[in-house]
Amino acid sequence: MKRLFLTVVAVALLTVAACAQDITVGVVLSLTGPGAALGIPNKNAMSLAPTTVAGHKVNYVTYDDASDPTMAVQVVKRLIAENKVDVIIGTTITPTALAVIDLVAEANTPLISLAQSASVVSPVDAKRKWVFKTPADEAVYMRSVAQHMAKHGVKTVSTIAFDDAYGEGNFAGFKAEAQRLNIKILATEKYKRTDTSALGQVLRAMQVKPDAVFILASGTPAALPHKELVERGYKGKIYQTAGVVNPDFLRVGGKDVEGAFLPASPLTVAEQLPNGYPTKAESLRFAHAYEPKFGSRQFFAALAWDAMNIVNNAIPKALATAKPGTIQFRQALRNAIENTKGYNGATAVFTFSPTDHAGVNQLGSVMARIENGGWKLVEAPSFK
Repeated sequence: MKRLFLTVVAVALLTVAACAQDITVGVVLSLTGPGAALGIPNKNAMSLAPTTVAGHKVNYVTYDDASDPTMAVQVVKRLIAENKVDVIIGTTITPTALAVIDLVAEANTPLISLAQSASVVSPVDAKRKWVFKTPADEAVYMRSVAQHMAKHGVKTVSTIAFDDAYGEGNFAGFKAEAQRLNIKILATEKYKRTDTSALGQVLRAMQVKPDAVFILASGTPAALPHKELVERGYKGKIYQTAGVVNPDFLRVGGKDVEGAFLPASPLTVAEQLPNGYPTKAESLRFAHAYEPKFGSRQFFAALAWDAMNIVNNAIPKALATAKPGTIQFRQALRNAIENTKGYNGATAVFTFSPTDHAGVNQLGSVMARIENGGWKLVEAPSFK
């Protein structure tokens, strides 16, 4: 009887120890540098993450990659080698995300990126099988923009894009949609995130007299060519990407960015969405959690919120087959994330698959307009 009692106690202690095994989540964000306007909201949202999931304590280890691909590689190496993370959320921007793909694949560590470019997750090859992302692909947003242009008489357009993967990816997506709808691109200009002037690009874009100018940039640097277009008297329509949906862009752009059109996550205009829209409830849940602490909701914060919840939903499934801190657990997490189906997030509806690690359809993009220093819904896709 005594031996049986001791055996029961030993089993109980082992069970408690197993349940107490911590889960470690690495977080890599652009908290300084050109991407900081996006990375800081990412970090704010991550501060709302639960510290316990499925009976296990969750530890979050956060590093700043300074918006620099080289630094991103260094901190991801540290997360993998020193912190022994089970999963990574980040990075914030496309160049840093592309820089760490090889690392996470080699370490068999799943990563949910907060960067937009389809190149981060496509094609889903032996390396990208470990990488997912929460922003919609460029094609989703570019389809919304091109359709809006076609409906409102835009037949010619000039583009001014970041000279990096973000600009290139968005331009490629827009070009395909523009060709499909017979919208002619007259000029294609580029500038760097760190430039202090884009006047030359603006003058060349205006010279061909387009019906609209599309600025393919993100964060506060996207305001630079926009303000110069207005100062030079451009009277056509101006479009921005979803990458400008943050208060800092509105602050820097001021009255000059009033009237601009852009594709946006439904989160941006959640209260204006029709009842029953798939993301509306979660968008408002995020807003109610975020806004009392950090002010107005931010799309980039919600991208981190969705990544966090996708991981949290995958954890119980992974725990059913493996223990945290093991390669088996990382593999199980990856598999569980890939099998996420119809999750109504704050920014989109997510359905991943072995061939689609973006998982966002057209419901993840509405058209909005900057009006009175805020965002006004212009049109939303049908959802019934």
